[in-house]
Amino acid sequence: MKYFNKEFFTFFDGLKKNNNKEWFDKNRSIYEQEVKLPFRQLVEDITAKMTKDLPELNQNISKAIFRINRDIRFAKDKSPYKTNVGAILSRTGTKDQIYPGFYMHFGAEDCIMGGGKYFCDKEELKKIRQEIYYNNKDFARLLQIKSFKEHYKNLQGDKSKVLDPEYKSFAQEQPLIANKQFWYYANVSRKEIMGDKVDTLVLQHFKAGIPLNRFLMEAIS
Repeated sequence: MKYFNKEFFTFFDGLKKNNNKEWFDKNRSIYEQEVKLPFRQLVEDITAKMTKDLPELNQNISKAIFRINRDIRFAKDKSPYKTNVGAILSRTGTKDQIYPGFYMHFGAEDCIMGGGKYFCDKEELKKIRQEIYYNNKDFARLLQIKSFKEHYKNLQGDKSKVLDPEYKSFAQEQPLIANKQFWYYANVSRKEIMGDKVDTLVLQHFKAGIPLNRFLMEAIS
């Protein structure tokens, strides 16, 4: 199904050059009709399909979509608007920092699909590392699943400079034990976003991440 027209990216290219309220208000009708409305429909359709495998996902679409307004209270960059639309499929919405979710954003700079666990507190990180340590074969196998390799290639995340002694030698076998985050992403083209199979594309990327997300969730549960 086709969701986006060329006006979608024309809007964000314009916003990038004119990131101010006057320009946004002048082009608000384009934003509402060519950006906000179709993106919400895409998120709604993807959520409906993903909940067949993951019924715990939040189904309140308004909570899944990030606001286009930037929080500039403590930012050096006072530009009022983000130059992309974004959404996360999780248990509670955009503020969920616990559930390993699925993320997408499309805009002026790039178009990204991915997921995993971006925020890990001390206790969660301890549990995930322990799970990798005791079940490394299962963990390594998940990263080699054909659909995951085709869409993401590898797992990303910042790494700790210092590891617990029990993990130091193990890190030579499994370097990802040093990660402080466990996320994956892929860039896609504007042409693909404007195509008539963008919903299929998003769904394929998200479903490829389900096994790894389940591993992470089971680790912290």
